[in-house]
Amino acid sequence: MSIGAHAVRRAGDLRGEFVLVIGAGPIGLGVMTFAKKEGAKVIVMDVNDERLSFCKKWAGVDYTVNALQDPMQSLSDITDGDFPTVVFDATGNVKSMTDSFNYVAHGGKLIYVGLVKSNITFSDPDFHKKELTLMGSRNAAREDFDYVMEAVKAGEVDIESYITHRSNFDDMIDQYESWLKPESKVIKAVVKL
Repeated sequence: MSIGAHAVRRAGDLRGEFVLVIGAGPIGLGVMTFAKKEGAKVIVMDVNDERLSFCKKWAGVDYTVNALQDPMQSLSDITDGDFPTVVFDATGNVKSMTDSFNYVAHGGKLIYVGLVKSNITFSDPDFHKKELTLMGSRNAAREDFDYVMEAVKAGEVDIESYITHRSNFDDMIDQYESWLKPESKVIKAVVKL
């Protein structure tokens, strides 16, 4: 959650802006939660319709887009052809991170929250033509942790629905492999010590 809050803080003022969050995993969920809290109109893109439904219900996002179903047209329709002014990619996927340049409005910001251990390439003429800002956001600062803890204490974050799987330390090894399977529908797993 704090990684998402940190990325949103780095993005600047989001009030009233169309914000796209690519990736509906735990970090993406943090980004969308705190972008909504800051007053953004949040669009979530993912390839998993169940995750997209969870985002709508849990984070109250404004729009969802399946990345496998003509995302350019969907984003154009949602934003009246302007595209999102801020795009967060929380996937850690090279193809997604490369494609994310296409989704940012002219003069907008692209923020990589997900990390990939590879090279990402983009068209420099398109990057310059759109006058984009590219940022990286990683980890979180003390103030981000404090901000998240206050939001949880105030009931602004439904942490119980976010944590879908729990295990004590001794049982975790036996359960870990099953958590990696999509059918287990893990959003966030917590190991109790």
